[in-house]
Amino acid sequence: MTTSGALSDLAGRRLSLKGEHLQRTGSYKFRGAYNRISRLSPDTPGGVVAASAGNHAQGVALAARLAGIRSTIFMPRTAPLPKVAATRGYGAEVHLVGQLVDDCILAALEHAAATGGIFVPPFDDPHVIAGQGTVGLELAEESADAEVVVVPVGGGGLIAGVATALALTRPAIRVVGVEAAGAAAVRASLDAGTCVVLDRVATMADGIALRSPSELTLSHVQAYVDDVVTVTEEEISSAVLLLLERTKALVEPAGAVGLAALLAGKVAGTGPATTILSGGNVDPLLLLKLVDHGLSAAGRYLVVRVVLGDRPGALAALTAVLAALGLNVLSVEHHRAGLALGVDEVEVLLTLETRDPDHRHEVVAAIGDAGFTVDLVR
Repeated sequence: MTTSGALSDLAGRRLSLKGEHLQRTGSYKFRGAYNRISRLSPDTPGGVVAASAGNHAQGVALAARLAGIRSTIFMPRTAPLPKVAATRGYGAEVHLVGQLVDDCILAALEHAAATGGIFVPPFDDPHVIAGQGTVGLELAEESADAEVVVVPVGGGGLIAGVATALALTRPAIRVVGVEAAGAAAVRASLDAGTCVVLDRVATMADGIALRSPSELTLSHVQAYVDDVVTVTEEEISSAVLLLLERTKALVEPAGAVGLAALLAGKVAGTGPATTILSGGNVDPLLLLKLVDHGLSAAGRYLVVRVVLGDRPGALAALTAVLAALGLNVLSVEHHRAGLALGVDEVEVLLTLETRDPDHRHEVVAAIGDAGFTVDLVR
């Protein structure tokens, strides 16, 4: 557990972080996997079988190795290579099948039926939920004065376990779940009163991009969770970037949604809050995109279109204005053809580094005041 003064100031309340991204295998998933697998005999026919794109796969692989049980994991062909390599590194036999986790689940169930293996689901299992609930037992001691605990929500295993543990140990603490707006299956299921299967999911937070909870996890949420809210992609990427900048924590998008909700003012109250940083297994290629997206969402990038006269010195005059404003130019694109321009005009597309959203508007106004025709692109 850590407390961040900078993030507390931004959230307007004391904010504590439960760092499950520092857990073995890089996420809370190891807890549930180990609680389920450690109960099995080492000579279990067929070993254990699972399907996952990343975090659950690694949790099952390590838990099986520690229990002395063979593990077979089915992962999508699109799974990030670092996650595949880590799962194999923990001793699992990995099979790459299909494009979606749903394809992997079907393959895993067929394999388990054919070999006598035990299928370990990512959330739809009482022992898995209880294992994730150990996070809640720790929070009952480490965050006893919290007004609210904020939990990322995908299939519902983590929040089911945490909310149940807190309800039985610290019933005064509210529990709020957070989903990505593009994968809000639990919110939809609560509104409908039954499990809803989304037609599609679309979010950078792949760790919580589930189309539906299970009846088991939904029943726990209905019984013990106070509210479930959603956050946008921009709010998620901004939270990932803030964690990097202010706390030096590398957290995957799914693990940052709780912080995103708190910073966006979507969690009621002003008292002490704790959020769970549920995982840190972010693919390096995705991280590059996340940083860029987060900087844009935070108003740190400015893209403007400036129309100049097509004559020597025009671009130099523009860059002199930018230099006087103390701006760092990240890129310059110079266009003449294919645009609605006069015969003696050119278009310059500039990407500039700015301090914040207010600074963006100041820069646009200053360029216009200098006599240039300027439009804000983004």
